[in-house]
Amino acid sequence: MVGLVVREADEADYGAIAAIYNEAITQGGITMDGFPVTEEKICAIARGMTERESYLVAELAGRVIGWGVIKRYSDRLGYQFCCETSIYLTQDEVGKGYGKRLQKAIMEKVTQFGYRHIVAKILAANNNSVRFHEGFGFETVGVQKKIGFLNDRWLDVVIMQCLLPY
Repeated sequence: MVGLVVREADEADYGAIAAIYNEAITQGGITMDGFPVTEEKICAIARGMTERESYLVAELAGRVIGWGVIKRYSDRLGYQFCCETSIYLTQDEVGKGYGKRLQKAIMEKVTQFGYRHIVAKILAANNNSVRFHEGFGFETVGVQKKIGFLNDRWLDVVIMQCLLPY
């Protein structure tokens, strides 16, 4: 992992973020999105973020190989200490420990933002992601059965949470 840099994303990264996400869409079994996203869409999302939301990128040798997002769980006041996070790596870099570095940085940023509760929504068939999150203290709190329909099949989603110290 020598040379891996995790940092806040900027506009120059939005194309790479879109490309990595589109790779996950094409692979299937990782996201509920079924259509590619554009750099412009990522830019629009980033511009709409609040001061407690962020994209982070993992960069290796000057190339973005992964990204993560911290977003509000809800804009309702009662959920002010809860956020949702996701991370994605280019498929060539999965299993090399880069995701762990990115997740650690995201959890540190979540704490800086003042959140105390993190939610992750994971396709139930994505056992690797469930185990990955368990390694960071997430626990499964429920399964939403047949909540998604993509590629002519119904999909379940595992809801995981991590409670951070107050």
